[in-house]
Amino acid sequence: MFSFFTRSGNHLVADELALSRWSSAQLSGPAVCGLLARQLETHHPDGFVPARLTVDLFRPVSNAPVEVRSEVVRQGPRITVADASIVQDARILVRASAMFLATGAEPPGQVWKPVSDLPAPPEGCMSASGGPPLFKSGDRDWTHDFAANQNADRKISWHSMPPLVAGEPLSPFQHVAMVGDTTNHVCHWGSEGAGYINADMTLALSRLPLGHELGLRADNTIAAEGISIGTAAMYDRSGPLGTCVVTTLSNTRRLIDFSSPVEADSPASR
Repeated sequence: MFSFFTRSGNHLVADELALSRWSSAQLSGPAVCGLLARQLETHHPDGFVPARLTVDLFRPVSNAPVEVRSEVVRQGPRITVADASIVQDARILVRASAMFLATGAEPPGQVWKPVSDLPAPPEGCMSASGGPPLFKSGDRDWTHDFAANQNADRKISWHSMPPLVAGEPLSPFQHVAMVGDTTNHVCHWGSEGAGYINADMTLALSRLPLGHELGLRADNTIAAEGISIGTAAMYDRSGPLGTCVVTTLSNTRRLIDFSSPVEADSPASR
């Protein structure tokens, strides 16, 4: 079975799945976000939902042993906040903050809610053990073919992730954190490839997903002078569960052309 990391003594060693498309010497955004979520969920109180996760990706994480630190900032009856960071060579490379909120009864009355079109591929199309994502561009059919989705149409992706660490089940929180990082992909993958790189990722959740499948639908992109904000809806087969937002920087010198395997392996720096 595939995984992102395997254990080696007290360390986690990156497998091929954890390596970045920008550079094989670095870890990918989903792998980094998954590690931070894995650490933060150790502070998850019973009866709470991880309602917000923010990851600041200000330095690349090398394909080398990492140290993941965390601490509880505030533990209360309704709100708990915890911070985490990844350290290499005594330097903090990325940091994250999670807010856990206590569940409870919904207030009375009605509020406006949008009528959402959240397409899902046929049941049984994705294995619970993970596999390549499916993509849908505009009104086209779902496909695993990356080249067929390199266009300017609105994109939707569908995911079933393999375990983050070999021998450990993938938790729902790890799953949403890893898929949340791919918001850049659905929002900023255009006709010439992917030209923006994540500087951060914020995921806001009303609940955790049910089952092993997650969808991500591009909702908005706002760009000016090499900085772009992408927003996507996250959902499962039961309906919407949250919103993902990424702030990105132009990386035109290392544009990833997903229709070209050679370009897809090009190195880049954050």
